[in-house]
Amino acid sequence: MPSTFRIPRNDMSSPFGRLVVAICRRLYGEVPDNAYVLAHDRKVAWSVFGFERKVAGWDALDPHLKSYAVMASAAVIGCSWCLDFGYYVAHEDGLNLDKVREVPRWRQSDVFSPLEREVMGYAEAMTATPPTVTDEMSTSLREQLGTPALVELTMIIAVENERSRFNCAAGLASQGYSDVCELPLAGTGTDMGR
Repeated sequence: MPSTFRIPRNDMSSPFGRLVVAICRRLYGEVPDNAYVLAHDRKVAWSVFGFERKVAGWDALDPHLKSYAVMASAAVIGCSWCLDFGYYVAHEDGLNLDKVREVPRWRQSDVFSPLEREVMGYAEAMTATPPTVTDEMSTSLREQLGTPALVELTMIIAVENERSRFNCAAGLASQGYSDVCELPLAGTGTDMGR
């Protein structure tokens, strides 16, 4: 299903728009739909692009766990654009795609380790409204990952909530990054995989 663009696409004919197009094509081969929306506000776009560049440099958390957490959060929110792009990123990072495909239905899948399941459960709990994170979840993850990795995990899930909620509100949908396979979208919120 193509994006509905509740916030219209910027025509990208301005010097700033042309710069965004050039950068996106160099990085991704095409312009992500959210760049068309963000380009309406130069300050917001530069802030988001700069922040995302810094987020990409975080390295306290295992990249597999990070991908699973991000995609589990996107699945709870129901952001097909984020799941699609998350698959693309996982593919580019060389992650196990058989596991990545299973993230939206991780509760029924037998491919994940106990730690991976805890990470995805934590992502779901953080994404719930209101959040349902418990002291036990945090303690267990801190003991297994260490405090810096738990901080990074918590923040990357918060960042994904921002991404997914923006993209859903803007009417953005899967753009075809996951042309190798279609990631199934779970239902919204609490019915996900339970």
